Amino acid sequence: MDPQILAIMMVVSLFALILLGVPVAFAIAGAGLFFGLIGVDMNMFNLLPARIFGVLTNYTLLAIPLFVFMGILLEKSRLAEKMLDVLGLLSGKKPGGMAIAIIVVGILMGASTGIVGATVVTLTMIALPTLLKRNYSHSVSCGTICASGTLGQILPPSLVLILLADISGEAIGPLFAAALMPGLLLAGCYIVYIVLLSKFAPHHVPPIDEEERSLYSKKELWIEFFKSVAPPFVLIFAVLGSIIGGLAAPTEAASMGALGALLIVFLSKRLTLDILKETLFETMKVTGMIMFVLIASQVFGLSFRGLEGDYLVEDLFAAIPGGMWGSIIFMMLVLFVLGFFLEWIEISYIVLPLVLPIFHAMDIDMIWLGILVALNLQSSFLTPPFGWSLFFLKGVAPKEIKTMDIYKGVLPFIAIQIIVIGLVMVFPQIATWLPKAIGWM
Repeated sequence: MDPQILAIMMVVSLFALILLGVPVAFAIAGAGLFFGLIGVDMNMFNLLPARIFGVLTNYTLLAIPLFVFMGILLEKSRLAEKMLDVLGLLSGKKPGGMAIAIIVVGILMGASTGIVGATVVTLTMIALPTLLKRNYSHSVSCGTICASGTLGQILPPSLVLILLADISGEAIGPLFAAALMPGLLLAGCYIVYIVLLSKFAPHHVPPIDEEERSLYSKKELWIEFFKSVAPPFVLIFAVLGSIIGGLAAPTEAASMGALGALLIVFLSKRLTLDILKETLFETMKVTGMIMFVLIASQVFGLSFRGLEGDYLVEDLFAAIPGGMWGSIIFMMLVLFVLGFFLEWIEISYIVLPLVLPIFHAMDIDMIWLGILVALNLQSSFLTPPFGWSLFFLKGVAPKEIKTMDIYKGVLPFIAIQIIVIGLVMVFPQIATWLPKAIGWM
């Protein structure tokens, strides 16, 4: 049989296995091994141990468990809950104030955890009952929480950016620097949407009533702000600043971030043995899942290339009209559609290794393209029917929250994400000016 036919069958079978519920790593490795053994010279698999060894000894990937530990510890210690209370009361005088506070907490948690599931579940459990009690619209509440929780996908130290650096062969520092402004632009657009909603439909986002606000004086709130909100912000600024400024490698900065998170939680008197055990367990679980997928993807990638699949992808992109822009738009559409059905890590390790070499050959700025891809992958968390943020929220939401409330709530935020992707495509300097200003590019 033609090897390229086998390559197509391998990709189709992979998607079928994932949709049937087979764990991602087993689906990737299983499809790769099955079709590789049928159509690839067995000598090619002699390269597999070296490739797996390369993944496991990749110094940069050490940043993953360290950043995961930092974020999960801040989440398990319930510092996020205190941050939301303080910011909500500080901004609660005006309509939409609580929703804006959730977006700000989403920025802080996203920049500390990089893990969407942890952020969305935390925000849902601590914020959704509060929003419902304060008569916020069900759909606006759900949409705001889901969208804010996904900011960790684009704001450094996002796991998406770390793995994109590994896949594309780019340094992490420039990617982190390039992601900062688009991530903040996206969060800013979310806030603008809430402000407009408060002007034209204030009944959807009512202010916190005077009685509740009067329980705390302004002085007490600002003291709590410096105790609960400022330390995580300083930690995030120090960690990201040291990476983007070139003072520390990502792994070194991540280790200092993990130590800083331990210190903050200890000083806030929230560090217990149970919290530490839970944090370590969750860190091992998340890291193990990511590394297992990384190893499985080596099997798939080796088989795909052995079946001449890379030439197949090149021919496909060569047939697309519009040259460079046609290829970029086609890739972005494919990623967006796949986001309706697959998780970001599946898309990253199935699609990107196949298409990124084509854009390398076109001499496209891979930093800019990487940010476009990261923004696109972020939208996969919000797109029905299989957006993972929607599942995370529904899993812990009160019974009165219907699935349609969640779907309706995320639609404006998906539209905002598409607009921001369009802006970064048309104006690449949104992503590239900071790396250039620092001297990374």
